[in-house]
Order: sequence, then C-alpha cells, then structure tokens
Amino acid sequence: MLIIGAHMSVAKGLDKAAQDTVNINANTMQFFSRNPRGSSFKIYSEKEIAKFQELRKEYQFGPLLAHAPYTLNLASAQEKIYDFACMVMREDVARMDALGIEYMVFHPGSHTGIGTEAGIQNIIHGLNQAITGNENITILLETMSGKGSEIGVTFEELKAIRDGVTHPERIGVCLDTCHVFSAGYDIVNDLDGVLDEFDRILGLDLLKAIHMNDSMMPFGARKDRHATIGDGEIGLEPLLNVMRHPKLQGLPIYLETPLEDEGHKEEMKMIREML
Repeated sequence: MLIIGAHMSVAKGLDKAAQDTVNINANTMQFFSRNPRGSSFKIYSEKEIAKFQELRKEYQFGPLLAHAPYTLNLASAQEKIYDFACMVMREDVARMDALGIEYMVFHPGSHTGIGTEAGIQNIIHGLNQAITGNENITILLETMSGKGSEIGVTFEELKAIRDGVTHPERIGVCLDTCHVFSAGYDIVNDLDGVLDEFDRILGLDLLKAIHMNDSMMPFGARKDRHATIGDGEIGLEPLLNVMRHPKLQGLPIYLETPLEDEGHKEEMKMIREML
C-alpha cells in the first residue's frame, strides 16, 4: 500500500489537520512541531488530542512526521542561537513523543564559518542533550541541498552525526528528492547507484521517510527550490521510479510541493493513477 501525505497546517488544531488529511485522501501527514519561523507552539487540548488520535486510528494513518522549525540550527557556534536550538530540540522531541508521533525530522544545520567538523560536533551534543534513549519517536536527519554552509549534504556527513550520538538507535534519515538532486546525487539517471551508495555508507535500514519534491533548480545547483511533481528539473518519471523502487517500498512519502490542500489532493491522485 502506498503511504502518502502532504504537509498539513495545524494552525486550527491537530484534529483539524488530521481531518484535512482524510479530506484530501491521504493516509499520513507531516506538520510543524511549532511555528516554523519563530519559537511559539500550540498547546493542544485533551479533546483535540483525543479526536486526532481517533481519526488517526479510524483511517489507519501511516507513520506521522513532525518537522522541526527552520529557526533551529544545532550546528551554530553562536551561543544564543545554539541554546535556542537545544531548547527546541529538547522540548519538541518530548512533546511529539508524548503524542505518539513516529518521526520528527530536522535540518541538521549550517556551521556558518566554524567548519563542517565543528558543526557536526555541535549537532551531536545538541542531540545528546535532547534524546534520553527512552523515547519511542525516531529523529530523522534530512538530506540537504548544500546551500551556504549546510551540513547533511553528503551521506558521509549524516553518518558522522549518527555515529557520534549516544543513542544512534533513535536516529534515522529522511531523503528529500529535491535536496539530493540539487546536492549532486543523480536520482534521475542513476537511482540504483545513489541507493547503493546510501546503503554502503549508512545502510538502507536507516532510511525511514521520503520528502517527495521536484526541483526548480538544475542538477548539482546546491539550491533548495521545490517544484510540483513532474514540473521541475527531476521530472515525473524519475520521481515515480523512486516510488516504484523495490528497495523503497513501504516507506512513507510526504509531499512538500508548493500547493494548497486541494492541489495536493490532485497531485496524489495523479501519482496513484500513474503508479
């Protein structure tokens, strides 16, 4: 069964987001763990949580994915920014785990001049203070496009982060198709080779989720610009090939394409028909 959903707004409530997921014929969803460009978060009422859990069970949702805010930078050397990132990671891991959310994904961060190795050490320390090892939730490192001083551009960098943490069993990977294409992994002409490389360096068992996006920017551009499925530089057939690949079957797919709910509904309908 294809497990596919989109990024849903929880501004009107977690239960409303779950109902919106049902309305667009999706069977999973992604949502921000808090304000994506700020620090505030919504305190969900017991009634809201109960309805969310009811809908999730009734419609047999696949694994749900919480996305950490863009303001989080665990690689930063600036004390204020780093302390904020640690606080957000600590709080949101606990909050999402309490809700029974299976996965929480975050952008590893940008080292902003201190170098990749130092940035990775900051990320490791930040994860270690947030993860106790007693959680059920799995934290996913997202593959990044490589703009600026981003960390997580190569599979080796993701491995270095996971290898360094105290509880690696709680760390997985989310592969973003737009990002890896822009980073220089040729999923259009050599998908098998990319997956073999991922398997050799990280192990495919660590790949837990896929952000399914086309790219506005050409191969290797190292820029993060998402496009709707089939309308970018990757193209429809290569993205369908990702979804068809036998080594990726059963992984939840989350659309982050620049569309509203009705657009995502049509996009998922098209994908299902093409598959």
